[in-house]
Amino acid sequence: MTTNTKTTSLRIRRSTVGSVVRYVILTAVGIFLAYPLFWMLGSAFKYNADIFGNINILPPVDRWTFANFPIAWQLSRSNTMLFYYINTLRFLIPSIIFTVISCTITAYAVARFNFPGKKIVFTAIIVTLLMPGIAFTIPIFILFTNLGLVNTFAALYIQDIFAVNSFFIFMVIQFLRTVPRELDEASYIDGCSPLQTLWYILAPVLRPVVITVALLSFIWGMNAFQGPLIFLNTPERRVLAVAMRGLMQDEMAVQFGAVFAAATMALLPTLAIFFGCSKFFVESVASSGAKE
Repeated sequence: MTTNTKTTSLRIRRSTVGSVVRYVILTAVGIFLAYPLFWMLGSAFKYNADIFGNINILPPVDRWTFANFPIAWQLSRSNTMLFYYINTLRFLIPSIIFTVISCTITAYAVARFNFPGKKIVFTAIIVTLLMPGIAFTIPIFILFTNLGLVNTFAALYIQDIFAVNSFFIFMVIQFLRTVPRELDEASYIDGCSPLQTLWYILAPVLRPVVITVALLSFIWGMNAFQGPLIFLNTPERRVLAVAMRGLMQDEMAVQFGAVFAAATMALLPTLAIFFGCSKFFVESVASSGAKE
């Protein structure tokens, strides 16, 4: 009896030590990864001389300034940050809608149906997942030039109609593999078509991964710089990421405090949406990694 008690006590002690070590490591990694974000937030309240003079997150007590935010808000001579927010949403909202619909339907077809060349299609999805997006920029630009879509917001979202994001397709496929096929079979017995099965039966189950696709599309769209820079060539159609570059045009007189203030204000909507949907994001990632 004494031996069993000692063994149990030793196991508990080892488990406690292991948990402490694990949480210490996770905390250290979390602080390391979060430090640049907090440094950016603190730098938004600093003068130029204080930003690169030390690595402290907060400025000195007597050196706080809020003057960076009005400068950052007025991104250009004629337009404020709100104007560029709206421009960003003009392509981002259609892009998210088309991406969610097209990638979900494509993943449903690949995951649930057997058809000739299915393995080839899945291989093509994996291969395009590994290819850099820049490889498609030139042919897409030539195509959109011939179609007259350059300098229109449609150039940034029309391709999403055709499920071009293989990462999202793969994510939804992996999630669908965790959903029992009995749900499909029961709906077919009740007379549902494949699209009705997807809409009425599987869509509620797919809500976590669909929200994750929308969330990641929003984050990547807010950060998009190369596409808007290439396809939109007039100041009136600049999006937020491209407009923020204007704060760094004059290399000899860059107000880095204003740059960090603009980055902070641009980041706030993304952070709010991310933390609001983090529950679905974690659930989707966990389920997408499971095997059928």
